Amino acid sequence: MIHHEDMIPAAGSPFHARALACWNWKCALLSAAARSIVYLAAMARTGLGAGLSIVLVEMAYVTLTAGLYAGMQQKALAFRSRLLGNATVVFGVPMLAQTLDWLAHRAAGPAVPGRATLAVCVFTTVSALFHLYVMRHGVFLTGRNCRSLADDFRRMPRLIAGLLLAPAAFLSNLAGGQARGTESEAAL
Repeated sequence: MIHHEDMIPAAGSPFHARALACWNWKCALLSAAARSIVYLAAMARTGLGAGLSIVLVEMAYVTLTAGLYAGMQQKALAFRSRLLGNATVVFGVPMLAQTLDWLAHRAAGPAVPGRATLAVCVFTTVSALFHLYVMRHGVFLTGRNCRSLADDFRRMPRLIAGLLLAPAAFLSNLAGGQARGTESEAAL
């Protein structure tokens, strides 16, 4: 297994070395593919020509940046305050990413339709929640002592099921806590 730290050149700028140390290649690969599909689906009616240029910009830009953003999210998991780390993963990094994404499309020229922007914003929010959940469970992390991408994919069905069932488990625990509270009050 190759770790991205092993690919950092011995000689190079400190900024370059730090950027590569924070880059999450797993998420870069997956994000570029998934976001491009979202753009293509949202722009299916506008024609292949306009949609293709936007998708090409998206693939190039996201491949370069998604790994850095995911690396930032991975680093946020280690924040002393779990709440701050979670907020950084779900809101801070995605807001930065969406702002820079919008600016990249503006600079490249093709105007991105509002529904495509809205679709990607919704996808980004869901994706950030997904990243938080799976990263907290040790999946799609890079660096030393991390699992292979194949192992991450083997763990995905169980994690997806857990994520989909999490709201029901939360509500069940909440209802169970209220029931225990009512029973405790009745015993007094």
